[in-house]
Amino acid sequence: MKLKSGDVAFSIFNYLLFILITLICAYPFYYMIINTISSNELSSGGFINFLPRGIHFENYKQVLGLRGLPTAALISLARTVIGTACTVLASAYLGFMFTQEKLWHRKFWYRFFVVTMYFNAGMIPLFITMMTLHLLNSFWVYILPAIVQPFNIILVKTYIESMPKSLQEAAEIDGAGILTIFFKVVLPTAQPILATVAIFAAVAQWNSYQDTLLYITDQKLYSLQYLLYTYINQASSLAALVRNGGTGALSAAALASQQTPTSIRMTVSVIVVLPILCVYPIFQRFFVKGIMIGSVKG
Repeated sequence: MKLKSGDVAFSIFNYLLFILITLICAYPFYYMIINTISSNELSSGGFINFLPRGIHFENYKQVLGLRGLPTAALISLARTVIGTACTVLASAYLGFMFTQEKLWHRKFWYRFFVVTMYFNAGMIPLFITMMTLHLLNSFWVYILPAIVQPFNIILVKTYIESMPKSLQEAAEIDGAGILTIFFKVVLPTAQPILATVAIFAAVAQWNSYQDTLLYITDQKLYSLQYLLYTYINQASSLAALVRNGGTGALSAAALASQQTPTSIRMTVSVIVVLPILCVYPIFQRFFVKGIMIGSVKG
């Protein structure tokens, strides 16, 4: 089919616009990365904007050697994996149950969950609740409060409602119970929306630091993001600490790789963001499909 000149012009405009938006979104990550591998003196002076200069990798070597970083990374990884699994399973099960007309007072319980999206008790009552449940200075304070997420439940419920009811009816005719239907029919069929919920839960768990700030005083339970928060606030003193860690005369190359507050901020930020940047493309196709299905009826 022959395209009109107006259609061609519109397509070109769209492509250019989306390329521009992509560059705007990607540039901050690119900027952080090139500043971490460039001369720290040039980076702290604001001379690294588009291309790296004086390339070195000492920043990563020195920052990864900071005290407490490996343990914090392990805590963040554990809370992300366990928390995401629990959140996905709870969201899938509750979303499935809210589609069952046999559920006692189904509409009431569903609305009860939805209301919690808009109202909460506040920080102090929540802290008292965690203290009463003996979750302070406990790894489970990262997991248990985040298991039930109303927004994720709504996503799963909407997706399951778009599935043919004949699937569940056929399983019930064969004698399957609720749990059998859930694990053998619903979960395999709802993979796109479960992958979407997994992305939301994983990003939220990995990026969270406020729960550590509020509920944790044991340094062994600090998350990587909380250390990022403290390192950024103490970047100047950390830079001095790393600089003073070596002995003897420094060569020009070593001088260029000395830690500065800017290099500390950039390097720690890249270390924290990089895992999510690597994982997200794997789930992207499920993410788009899971969000779109159920949004259009008919």
